Amino acid sequence: MKITPKITRTIVLALLTSALLFFTIKSVTNFYAGKLVTNYESQKSIVITDRNNTTLAILPNTLGNYTLPTKTLPRRFVQFLITKEDKHFYLHLGTNPISIARAFWHKLFGQANTSSSTITQQLAKILLGHENNRTIRNKLSESFYALCLEISQSKEKILAMYLDSVYFGHQAQGLAEASRYYFNLPPEQLSEPQMLKLLATISNPSNLSPLEKNNTQTALALSQRLGLKYILEDFESVVTVTKTDLSTYRRNNNYFELDSLGQVCQSNCNLTIDNQLADTLRSILKRNLESLQGKKTFNGAIVIIKQPENQLLAIVGSPDPTTDAYGYKINMAIKPRPIGSTIKPFIYAKGFEKNLRPYSLVDDKEYKYLIDGGFAFYPKNYDYKYHGIVNLHYALSNSLNVPTVKVLEYVGIDTFNNFLEKDLKLKTVQPIANYQLSLALGGFETDLLTLSYYFSTFAQNGKLTPLKLNLSSSQLPNSINYLNLNKKIFDQKYVELINKVLSDRLAGVEQFGLASNLNLPHTNYALKTGTSREYHDSWTMGYTPDFLVGVWVGNSDNSAMDQVSGTAGAGKIWREAMNLMYNSEFNKNTPFDFKLIKEYPAAGTIEYGLANDDYELSKNVLLTKKLILKPYDGDEFLLEPNTQIILSASEPVDWLVNDALLNHSDKAIFQPKKTGLFIITAKTINKTEAVTVYIKKD
Repeated sequence: MKITPKITRTIVLALLTSALLFFTIKSVTNFYAGKLVTNYESQKSIVITDRNNTTLAILPNTLGNYTLPTKTLPRRFVQFLITKEDKHFYLHLGTNPISIARAFWHKLFGQANTSSSTITQQLAKILLGHENNRTIRNKLSESFYALCLEISQSKEKILAMYLDSVYFGHQAQGLAEASRYYFNLPPEQLSEPQMLKLLATISNPSNLSPLEKNNTQTALALSQRLGLKYILEDFESVVTVTKTDLSTYRRNNNYFELDSLGQVCQSNCNLTIDNQLADTLRSILKRNLESLQGKKTFNGAIVIIKQPENQLLAIVGSPDPTTDAYGYKINMAIKPRPIGSTIKPFIYAKGFEKNLRPYSLVDDKEYKYLIDGGFAFYPKNYDYKYHGIVNLHYALSNSLNVPTVKVLEYVGIDTFNNFLEKDLKLKTVQPIANYQLSLALGGFETDLLTLSYYFSTFAQNGKLTPLKLNLSSSQLPNSINYLNLNKKIFDQKYVELINKVLSDRLAGVEQFGLASNLNLPHTNYALKTGTSREYHDSWTMGYTPDFLVGVWVGNSDNSAMDQVSGTAGAGKIWREAMNLMYNSEFNKNTPFDFKLIKEYPAAGTIEYGLANDDYELSKNVLLTKKLILKPYDGDEFLLEPNTQIILSASEPVDWLVNDALLNHSDKAIFQPKKTGLFIITAKTINKTEAVTVYIKKD
C-alpha cells in the first residue's frame, strides 16, 4: 500500500492523540495517587532516637495512633495476608469485578455480606479516612483511587503501604508497630501463630486484638482456612505482652526530661542524648536517694554535657518518672533553686578581670553591711569561723563566704548584676537587684540545666556556645531554645586562673578533708560545691575539658534536708557520675590549658597569676583602704524624678561630680538631672580617688 500524505497525517495524529491520552491518564493517576502517598507519609509517627539510634520516643500521629515503616516485607506474612484478604492481588488493577458482583448479589437477595474490597481498595479507604463512613459514593471513590494507585505504584509498594497503614488495635497502626507492641519482635521474627493472631485482628481490631480472648479462636479458624494444622496449644504457647510492659517502648523513661523541655521534633530526629548513659545515671540517682531518705532527702537531678561541642549527653531530673511518690513526676533538672556557693567562680572571674589574682590577700573577719530597710548584714562562713588574712586561692578553694562578699563589693554589685542579666541573660525568680550582697552566697535561683550550661564557660576557655540537643537536620532547633548564647564571656586567661584554683584539691583540704567525695584519682578536673540556706539544696558542679557533670539534691516541695551539704549529698552522686564518665568513650584525658598562667614564688610556695602582673598592687588591692566606699566604679542608675545617689567615703572628703564641687563630708547625695556618664571624685589633702557611674533611661 502506498503511504500517502493523508495516511501519514492520520498516523501522526493517532500517535499524538494516543500520547496525549497516555500522558493525561498518567498525569491524572499520578495526581490522585500522589494525594494518597502524601496522606500515607503524613500518618507515620515521628521517631526520636539517641546518638546511638536507640529509640527514645515514638510520637502518635494525627489519629492518635503509632505507626512505623516496615523495613522489609515478611514473605510468609504477605502470603497469608493475600490468601486471606485478596487472593487475586497480583492479577487485578485495584478492584476485583467478581468479588464486587458477588457482594452485590448477596446484598440484593438479603444474604450475609462478604467483603468485596481488595487490598488496594482497603488501603485507599484507610488513607482517605473512610473507615467509619461506608457509603456507595465513598466506595466508588476508593475504587477510583485504587486504580490510580495500581497504575502509578508497584504491587510491592502497595503492599508496603498497606502493611504500614492497617490498624491492629490499641493505637498500633501498621505491622511493624503491632509486632513490637504485641510480641516485642520485628515483623521478620514473628512465628506463624503470631502472624495468624495479627491477621485475625484486621477485620475487627477493637474486639479481636491479640490481647482479647476470642482472638485465638479466630486465628485457629484462619489457620484451617489457610491449610495449616495448628491446634489450640500452639496458640496458647504464644506469649503476648501488655501495654504496661511496653510503656518504655513508645516513650522511654529518658524521654521524660526531654519532653518537659518543650522541644518539638517536626520529623524524625536524632538527639545528642546517650540513652544507656542516662539509664545508668538514673540508677545511680535512685540508689543514692534511697540511702539519703533518712536525711529527709528525696529528689535529685544530674546533667552531663559533652565538651568542647557542648552537646547534652544526659539530663535526669527524677529517679523514677513512672511513680507519683515524692514528686518524681517533676523534672527537677529544670526547676529553679537557690544555687549557693556555685556562683563564686563567676564572682572571682569578674574580680580577676579587675586585677584581682589568686594571690590577692583579703581579711576574712567580721564585717557589717547595711542593706535595704536599714538592716545589718554580717556575712558568715560555712564553718562560722574567721580565718584572718588569706589569699583568694585559699578562699575560693575552701568556699569561704566573707572573702567572696569582699570580692563582690570590689567588683561592684551593679556591675555583677549587669553581667548576670546582660552577658548570661539570666532569668531569676525576683528582680536581680533585690538580691544585693546575698548574690555572693548564691541566694538567687536558677535550675541545674541552666547552671550546668553556664559552667561550660570554664570548660571552653571562656566561650559560651549553644547547648546542642539535635544531631539531625530536622526542624527541631540544633540547640535548646533558651540556652543558645554564642559569645565570649571571659578572656581565656581569667578562666585559666579559675580552673587552676578549682582543680587544686589540696588547697581545699581544710574545709573538705583528704577523704572526700570530691577527690578523684585524676588531675584534669575542676569543681565547685554549693549548699543553700538551711540545707534546702545541695549542689556539685564539676568538669574536665572533655565533659561536665552537674548534680543537684534536695526536695521537690522545697523542704529542708537534714544537714545534707553539697559534698555529702550531691557530691557522692557527682563522684559516681564522674567515675562513670572517666571510664566512658567520652573521656579523652584532655588536660586543662594553663599556658597563660605565670608562677610567682611566695613564702616558700608558688602563687599563680598572669604575665606582666603588678604583683604587689594585685596582692594588696583588697587590703588597701578605699577612699570611696559607694558608689562603685561602673555602677548604673535609672533616671527618675527623685533619683538620689548616695556617696560614701571612708573619711571626710571633697566630693566633685564632673569636676563640680558638691560638698565636703564623708557622706553626700548626688541628684542627677540628665542621663550620661558622670565622674565622681573624692579628694583629701593626700589622696584622690574617682569612680565612673552611668545615668540612663529605662
